[in-house]
Amino acid sequence: MILAGDVGGTKVHLALYDFTNGQLEHRRDEKYPAKEYSGLEEIVKQFLGGDQVSSACFGVPGPVRNGRLRLTNLPWTLDSRELATSLKIEHVFLINDLEANGYGIAELTAEQIYTLAEGDSSQVGNRALVAAGTGLGEGLLIWNGKQHIPFPSEGGHADFAPRNEDEIDLLRFLKQKYNGRISFERVVSGMGLTNVYEFLREVRGLEEPAWLVEKLSQADDPNTVITEMALAAKSEICVKALDMFVSVYGAEAGNLALKVLSVGGVYIGGGIAPRILEKLKDGTFMKAFTDKGRLSQLLINMPVRIILESRAALMGAAAYAEARAAEISGVSHRAASVKA
Repeated sequence: MILAGDVGGTKVHLALYDFTNGQLEHRRDEKYPAKEYSGLEEIVKQFLGGDQVSSACFGVPGPVRNGRLRLTNLPWTLDSRELATSLKIEHVFLINDLEANGYGIAELTAEQIYTLAEGDSSQVGNRALVAAGTGLGEGLLIWNGKQHIPFPSEGGHADFAPRNEDEIDLLRFLKQKYNGRISFERVVSGMGLTNVYEFLREVRGLEEPAWLVEKLSQADDPNTVITEMALAAKSEICVKALDMFVSVYGAEAGNLALKVLSVGGVYIGGGIAPRILEKLKDGTFMKAFTDKGRLSQLLINMPVRIILESRAALMGAAAYAEARAAEISGVSHRAASVKA
């Protein structure tokens, strides 16, 4: 079996996979609150119990250098060699979380993807991946003539570029709040939706009714309340917040598409998109995505697809672990599972 992991600042999601006739077969998975554990090894050992795995891959937030990464939101330093020794797993790999998502795309079925815009599906070329969740992840899938090769990026931390008066004032509000530079992640992420909501309340003076204040105070995650009230059209400030959020999301997805020249398609991943699917369908996202002046037609021709499968990064990590281990050992579990 293969161990796959998606390591975030708040939780660690682990899963076991095998192969059946060349296809990934999910066995089991579990999520763990990261801050309640001393390190990744403790979580993995608890998850595995007595199960034996031949290889493992963990998608991690941030740039991996020589198999090593220091997490920014946790006091952990991860090293693939140390993990392999501690966990007694022969092959252990660390890759960027969006890179793992990129490898996962090839493993998805049609039912696990929603096509937001058909574009020109006959085009072949690079793809772009943008994923808003706790943060904003961005990745590239470069077409080499035979297949798409995922590459990590930290593009979500690029400077936020406002496009209209509301967004210019939002930038000013956030520069004051954070006392300095503002990245796209401050707007397009979980914290971003809250930031937009606070801007509309504090700067634009939109009403925050007492019942909404109470709801927000009782919620574990205010973004859930803002999203639910917006989708149900029960609060003007929530509707406006989600509208601004989705518009900026679409604009930044379009920015990435231009930089990658992603004629092969743009994929929207992360945990937020499936939860606001109905909002993404209303045209707000695509209007901002294609609003690129002289190059708008280029964006109109690009297919845009939303990843609905929450385990896409785990699937990609499992696929990567098997492929890299096969390169090293000469033994492919995927190939061995194909019936003659």
